[in-house]
Amino acid sequence: MCGITGIVNKSELVDEKIMQNFNLSLTHRGPDSQNVSFLDNGRVALGHCRLAIVDLAKASNQPFHCVNKRFWITFNGEIYNYLELKSQLQHKGYIFKTTSDTEVLLYSYIEWGTSCLKKMNGMWSFAIWDNFEKELFASRDRFGVKPFY
Repeated sequence: MCGITGIVNKSELVDEKIMQNFNLSLTHRGPDSQNVSFLDNGRVALGHCRLAIVDLAKASNQPFHCVNKRFWITFNGEIYNYLELKSQLQHKGYIFKTTSDTEVLLYSYIEWGTSCLKKMNGMWSFAIWDNFEKELFASRDRFGVKPFY
């Protein structure tokens, strides 16, 4: 079970020490990798403590971003039908660099927007930051198996 963290502060920079401590407080949930990404000139921070299960490669560490770095995601959970979604996205021209469900989730959001939630089968909580629109989209699964605070 991974741990995700984040702070969005439109008026001032996110305190790096506070964010690092916030992320470190969840190390027990994800001992394989701990990372924090500061975005929007330091006003947004996404963190992730990873428990590697589906894809063990470092390329799947989070926070994870798309090729052009417009969209960033921190994700806890599992998308059970990610291989089916990945196939649909590949037919639309998406090229994947990992075998993770995280990358499939991110590209699903890029392709279908919030409607991607209707296509997903699984348990999740995640936050996606859009560097262009300066918006955060967050979601948890329908039953709250993966809580989001």
